[in-house]
Amino acid sequence: MRRARTGIGRAHGGMGRAHRGMSSLRAKLTWVNVVLLALGVIVATGVSVMGMRHYLLDNVDAELQRSRSSLLSTGLTMKDVEQLSELGIALDKLSPGGRERASALPRGDTLFVAVDERGDPIAIGTLAPTSRQRTLAAAVDDPGAVAAGSEPQDITLDGAAHRMVGAELADGTTVLMAADTQDVESGVKKALKLDAAFGVVLLGLLAVLTMISAHHRLRPLEDMVETASAIADGDLTRRVPSSRAPAMETEQLRVALNSMLHQVESAFETRERSSAQLRRFVADASHELRTPLSAIRGYLQLYDKGMLRDPAERTRAWSRVIAETDRMGRLVDELLILARLDQQPELRFRNVDLSRLVRDAADDLRVQEPERPLAVRAEGAVLVRADESGLRQVLGNLLANVRVHTPADAPVTLGVERRDGVVRLRVADRGPGLAEEDAARVFDRFFRAGGGAGSGLGMAIVQGVVAAHGGEVGVETAPGAGLTVTVTLPAR
Repeated sequence: MRRARTGIGRAHGGMGRAHRGMSSLRAKLTWVNVVLLALGVIVATGVSVMGMRHYLLDNVDAELQRSRSSLLSTGLTMKDVEQLSELGIALDKLSPGGRERASALPRGDTLFVAVDERGDPIAIGTLAPTSRQRTLAAAVDDPGAVAAGSEPQDITLDGAAHRMVGAELADGTTVLMAADTQDVESGVKKALKLDAAFGVVLLGLLAVLTMISAHHRLRPLEDMVETASAIADGDLTRRVPSSRAPAMETEQLRVALNSMLHQVESAFETRERSSAQLRRFVADASHELRTPLSAIRGYLQLYDKGMLRDPAERTRAWSRVIAETDRMGRLVDELLILARLDQQPELRFRNVDLSRLVRDAADDLRVQEPERPLAVRAEGAVLVRADESGLRQVLGNLLANVRVHTPADAPVTLGVERRDGVVRLRVADRGPGLAEEDAARVFDRFFRAGGGAGSGLGMAIVQGVVAAHGGEVGVETAPGAGLTVTVTLPAR
């Protein structure tokens, strides 16, 4: 079903086809994932680098602490240190005690300097202090405090970071030992660069994968936008297609949206159909009312102009005015009945013996047409929960159709039965019947087969009353085979 394009439809369509930039949900999801991962990478990198640096510094500190402990535990004096320094490699041949004392000396990569009470570096045997040793001694304000401390301290020598400890020998000489941490800092920087490079690659890969995944996952939402835009443009038959691998939430939304769209389409079609029926109903009602009004107006104009001089003519004119007035009154009453039925009024339901109503209607028909063959099959009592006046009107309209549209000698059969939990009322005649196209419109308002007599509202009222009772009306007919109307009502 296509409808004319509206301004709202164009606006929605343009919005659905608009360029999706950084403000799109897909881009926002990508940025959120990238930012979160970036924060995670930064935190993980910081923790790992700090842990690595702490571990390496702990190794340096442990080596310095071992050297210090060895010096303190062996009880070496400055004189012993000078002798050990002069002997050098010959210490390997000394006694086990000598080996223990030699192992107490710092490693070769550790800066070692002995200072006096004033903090000035002193020579070890024939070895004068080097420039680096003098620098270490000059960098320490209080060697005694360093020796008394239990933890290594940070110190900077010639712009390079070191860790330093101190030890007081048995003869009171203070020894300062410092280890270079430049390799530690270099390793930390290399690890940081590696982690940063890996993090950048990981962020780029995540951004690409997130864009691809978001495009795949958000495709149902884009289909919904396109469908809504198409419907706003007038295509009420458009539905949201199902994706190949839908998520539970999007599939539920798709099903719910399609159900809503189906209801909207049905409601729109119902409104269009109701509007068309209303227009046709108003036109038909105007046409039906115009005929008696024209007749009444004509006779009144003749009477007003004095053209009805003969008493017989005046009597005939007055009779015609009364007849057309009665016809117009019946038409208005039937229109009021249909209007009330359209408003779904609350009927007064009670137990009604449908067999008795059928027998009463048959008696009325015998009085009105004594010569018509009539068969009645309504023995016993058949109770239904219904509005008695409504059922009497149904029977009256059905028999009125028989009287108006069939010859006076056409047989009629009235019957009622209870079967399969429902009650069926049948009114059958052996009249001329209806063509197939006329039978399809028999319940339309103001429809008269072949332009016959009557208002064309009788069968519409029958259908409305039966529908108000929760029942159905069906017809069986063919040209020359008569007409059978079956009213089906709930047993309760």
